[in-house]
Amino acid sequence: MSTRVPVVERVLSANDAVAAEVRAQLDGRGIFCVNLMASPGAGKTSLIERTVEALKGEIAIGMINGDTSAAAFDAERSQRAGAVSVHVNTGGKCHLEAAMVRDALSLLPLDEIRLLLIENVGNLVCPMSWKLGAHVNVLIGSTPEGDDKPYKYPKMYAGVDVVVLNKIDLLPYVGFDCERFLRGVEALNPGLRHFRVSCRTGEGLEEWIAWLKQQIGARR
Repeated sequence: MSTRVPVVERVLSANDAVAAEVRAQLDGRGIFCVNLMASPGAGKTSLIERTVEALKGEIAIGMINGDTSAAAFDAERSQRAGAVSVHVNTGGKCHLEAAMVRDALSLLPLDEIRLLLIENVGNLVCPMSWKLGAHVNVLIGSTPEGDDKPYKYPKMYAGVDVVVLNKIDLLPYVGFDCERFLRGVEALNPGLRHFRVSCRTGEGLEEWIAWLKQQIGARR
């Protein structure tokens, strides 16, 4: 057992070095990069579609869509919404790694992009351990998942910069306690910025879009 920990540390250290390369490349071009994480079905792709539609014609958006297979459904949805998208097949890995992002960048027209959205693989366990070079890590929760997720997956909620709670239009039907959810988030990550949205009805998305624009503008 004592020989396994250093191996893991070296792997993560090597990943962090590549993530720093990615960040430098993005900073050099003034691109704001968001790493979107969530459990399957929380609404990552729906939030991406809404975001791309809202910013279409104003801000050029690039996408990196990570998935465990060759099925590029999410990347195709992003493209239909108006983003330039690259699908990354992780070969079964449950997370994206910095080298995958670095390779995907070479396939994107970086000189034309102002916002890069990374759609990480859907799970609430390992993506947080792998830095990608993004400027912010955003965790998307959803009301049907239950209000206990901050308590069950503390590492994810403690490590992100923003939480987006999606599917608030279902609150009357799913018994989700917003106050309990936010107490759990606050205990792990005091003062964390959060948005309450419905990608189905559009409620709350204006605040999310306004925040994105502010972050993008700060890098001009």
